[in-house]
Amino acid sequence: MAPGAEASSGATMAATRLELNLMRLLSRCEALAAERRDPEEWRLEKYVAALEDMLRELKKQSSKPAPELLNEYSRKVDFLKGLLEAEKLSSSTEKALANQLLAPGRTPTTAKERTPATKTVHLQTKARCTGQMRSELLGTDPLATDDSGEWNIRKRKGLTSDEKQSAVELDAVLQHHQDMQEKLAEEMLSLARSLKNNTLAAQNVIKQDNQTLSHSLRMADQNFEKLKDESDRLEQHAKKSVNWLLWIMLIVVCFIFISMILFIRIFPKLK
Repeated sequence: MAPGAEASSGATMAATRLELNLMRLLSRCEALAAERRDPEEWRLEKYVAALEDMLRELKKQSSKPAPELLNEYSRKVDFLKGLLEAEKLSSSTEKALANQLLAPGRTPTTAKERTPATKTVHLQTKARCTGQMRSELLGTDPLATDDSGEWNIRKRKGLTSDEKQSAVELDAVLQHHQDMQEKLAEEMLSLARSLKNNTLAAQNVIKQDNQTLSHSLRMADQNFEKLKDESDRLEQHAKKSVNWLLWIMLIVVCFIFISMILFIRIFPKLK
């Protein structure tokens, strides 16, 4: 085998090995993100940093994966990085808002997954933030909240009537805010479409006006040229008319002069 072929084969194997390592580490990070972690847990942050380095190296490889797959890897790594940054926020409201803005992966990382692990982590994190907000409003211990629906049901069964009413009102408020956000997003999309349509319509009108103006300018130039030609012709015609009139007057004067001489010669002066 030629040295160039061996180098190419080695680069392909290296790129494949790097992608496999990236997938294994990404799956491990997704599993760690799904678990409850202590505030002093440092492994996930180090793993995500290693994922960023591996993804950067993978993008530099000559035999890199398809652009869609690279975008999916970047999406998942950005999700994990944003998840870590959201956990560092102090307020539960800020955490909930930051988690709301995260975008999980669209495809499973491994063949064993039926749904993307990042999507499951996203749902768990949103539920955890909602539970923390509920605990802060109800005055309960936020560390005692759990993500499972059965635990929330058991907890609500042990609440007093006032606390149940507060929990129901809180759920209604959260649902109202979610509905308002969805409605606001729909209105923003509608406004964006309307703005796009208005912009296209205005662009078409301006384009038509420019065409009309260009046509008017061309017609004005043509009319100016025609007017100039007609002016030159009129000037030439005026000059020709003056010349003919002058010759006619000269002929008349000469005729009158000759006639007077003949008249004098024919009819002498009376004595």
